[in-house]
Amino acid sequence: MNADTACTDPHHHVHDGDAFVHEVERACEQRGLRLTPIRAHALRLIADAGRPMKAYDLLDQMKATHDAAAPPTIYRALDFLLEHGFIHKLASINAFVGCHHPGGAQHAVPFLICDSCQSATELEDERIVDLLEARARALGFVPQAQTLEVHGMCADCVTAKAAKA
Repeated sequence: MNADTACTDPHHHVHDGDAFVHEVERACEQRGLRLTPIRAHALRLIADAGRPMKAYDLLDQMKATHDAAAPPTIYRALDFLLEHGFIHKLASINAFVGCHHPGGAQHAVPFLICDSCQSATELEDERIVDLLEARARALGFVPQAQTLEVHGMCADCVTAKAAKA
């Protein structure tokens, strides 16, 4: 993750790819999980991208160093990283981003996705998640997962657009 990647809670954000991968390695060791070289490489590419990354873009980059990289290999790596909360999937754009606190418990996180520059901000506000869950339960609904993605334009793109006008 680049230092300029938006984060709403800087105390939980791993700011660079090395630190991010190291945090995931530490979490895997603590949980008895195996971070294979392919999984670690996929994680590194996602972390270094600094923006949401699609699976086939990841595949193209992995083929440069892993001749055996194929769609099933990439999807298995992504499934592992998703299952253990190290990355998030942005369903509306079918892309993946690193979790801002990969060593913690799995959690629901709303995202702000810029349709101009394709950045994604992990909106770390438990009130939003709690409110959605409470409203669902009040209606007799038992939530099992949450995906909240808000599309629009980030502050940098709004500023750049205003400067051009």
